[in-house]
Amino acid sequence: MNRVLRALWPVLSLMLLVAAIAVAASGGSEIVQRQVTYGLIELIAVVALYIFVGNSGLLSFGNVSFMAIGAYVSALLTMRPASKGMLLPGLPELISSAQWPVIPAAIAGGLVASAFAFLAGIPLMRLSGIAASIATFAVLEIVYIGAGNWTDVTGGQNSLIGLPIYSDIWVCLIWSLITIATAFIYQETRSGLLLRASREDIVAARAAGVNVHRHRLVSFVISAFFSGIAGVLLGHFLGTVRIETFYLDLTFAILAMLVVGGMGSLAGAVIGAIVIAVLTEALRRVEAGVDFGIFAVGALPGLGDAVLALAMLLIILFRPKGLSQGREITWPFRAERPSSSKNPSESLADGSRMAPRPMISKPES
Repeated sequence: MNRVLRALWPVLSLMLLVAAIAVAASGGSEIVQRQVTYGLIELIAVVALYIFVGNSGLLSFGNVSFMAIGAYVSALLTMRPASKGMLLPGLPELISSAQWPVIPAAIAGGLVASAFAFLAGIPLMRLSGIAASIATFAVLEIVYIGAGNWTDVTGGQNSLIGLPIYSDIWVCLIWSLITIATAFIYQETRSGLLLRASREDIVAARAAGVNVHRHRLVSFVISAFFSGIAGVLLGHFLGTVRIETFYLDLTFAILAMLVVGGMGSLAGAVIGAIVIAVLTEALRRVEAGVDFGIFAVGALPGLGDAVLALAMLLIILFRPKGLSQGREITWPFRAERPSSSKNPSESLADGSRMAPRPMISKPES
């Protein structure tokens, strides 16, 4: 039992941390609950990004596009037919008359995002380095421009309103725990281990027979599914979907969380999301002004963004691997040492220890 707990501790500790934060916030005000709910949605997006970036070593700018796809699919499936007829008169009859329950619609949003990632990933996952990152940014641009001009289905630059609001703190907590558990399970599978091997040395991995393209594609598709789920939860948290929500601001916010926490570990993804979310909220309150009773002190607009940028710069300069240094949370308790030595030759009759005899090498001729 102790061995099982030690093996699962890296993921159990993170799940307990996230659950403790959600439970503590559930007893707070409605504002606190909304802030934590939004933070959990960001955490899902960051962990989803880690599933691909952390295991493959390739930087992706395209995961927010999967969030947009998931949000739009769920919105079209859950909105009332009357609202869709008013906002999207050119929508096909099969979609305009549909009104799915929220859970099947959320899963459908994640699956459609995964299908899109699979088709896009077939050619893109053959690229490496900066070329792969630029290609994922092109995916983001394609989805942004396409959704912004497909007025019959997405409404173009207009917002889709009337989404059922069900993304509360408990729903987002459940999805965040599922995402963290899935990320840990994947990175411990054979596919995840082989993909991380290619991250360390792609030439050696290919020479050993690792199909890098296939394992990258698997990771990309899983990452897209949970990114789609994060988009679904965000849409049903705001009650509206607009393409501007899923663009550069959200892209760089998620990347900042992953970079600050550390791209090389699941603990880094979770810790980075929590730290940046707390820091962002604290800076937002400072910008709004702090009331000391007699007088109030406010900050210059934009201070929060400047401090976050400075924090990222300091992390990159002094801790390039992030706050976690690319490590997982280890078992906090020491293992019990055996009372007797397994090698009798290492113990003397009086119980004292004897150092092992050094091996004497044969002199070179």
